[in-house]
Amino acid sequence: MPTLDVVTLGEALGSLLATQVGPLDDATHFERRLAGSEVNTAIALARLGHRVGYLGTVGDDLFGKAARARFEAENVDTTMLTTSRDAATGLQIKERVVGRDPTYVYYRQGSAGSKLAAAPDVLEYLTAARHLHVTGIPLAISPSARHCAFKAVETARNNGLPVSFDPNLRPVLWPDHKEMVDVVNALAIQCDWVLPGHREGTVLTGSSEPEGIAQFYLSRGVRGVVIKLGSRGALLYTANAVWRCPPFAVEVVDTLGAGDGFAAGFISALIDGEPAERALERACAVGAIATTSEGDCDGMPIRAELADFMAAHHGTISEPVLEGAVG
Repeated sequence: MPTLDVVTLGEALGSLLATQVGPLDDATHFERRLAGSEVNTAIALARLGHRVGYLGTVGDDLFGKAARARFEAENVDTTMLTTSRDAATGLQIKERVVGRDPTYVYYRQGSAGSKLAAAPDVLEYLTAARHLHVTGIPLAISPSARHCAFKAVETARNNGLPVSFDPNLRPVLWPDHKEMVDVVNALAIQCDWVLPGHREGTVLTGSSEPEGIAQFYLSRGVRGVVIKLGSRGALLYTANAVWRCPPFAVEVVDTLGAGDGFAAGFISALIDGEPAERALERACAVGAIATTSEGDCDGMPIRAELADFMAAHHGTISEPVLEGAVG
């Protein structure tokens, strides 16, 4: 097994992006791309120089082969990227927009990605890593993928690996709202770092205030909660302090993938041995850079680009908000 910095697991999707601005109903030409939350985070981490492994299943089709080729081109390890002979790679179709979040349509029911399962070799693969990153997507796409996510976190904890979790709520993938909240929170409280968006945190905890969201998870044993505030930056809560990182000023082109870049930046800094407040700053920087290009992962920076960006925005640094226990 290869020695890795990070392992993540999820569903790689083919993506068709409309070539002209306007509603999907009017689109007639598309560009082929790659999508998937964990895909974006894996590629972002690899571009930052980390050794990354991806757990998942793709179809024996155009999009599956393209996903594997892209991973290999980005130096993401595909030892545990399997190919299904009887299920197709899921598909995302996305409109091209200016100045707002795009509308997108998924065709992923029964997809190859939903065949992800907790085989012994899959779990063994995790033990060679230094960090596990999980999202809420595997929890939603199939019972076997959900079981795999829980077993992966259990395996990581048993082997001393820190675990980060991005809820990445997709209500359309869940049959029931309560089930979504209960299952996502059941996994979240087993992780070290929980990274919800503000609205996601409200849905999951019932609190509209960042402090209430953070306290929900901290009181259940989570080490730290990072709340993404979009254009208002982000907050980091631990048991002893609160840190705020103001937003980086950029011209936003496409917001999809920003949260995945944010997660990559945070994980990257932790792997580099940086304190959590510096990880917050790197997370905000990578997330901001990701919004400046079209495509879910095309705008993820390499290490030198990130360093130049942060040097140019040296006034944007994490600052303490409150010292002392939260709650």
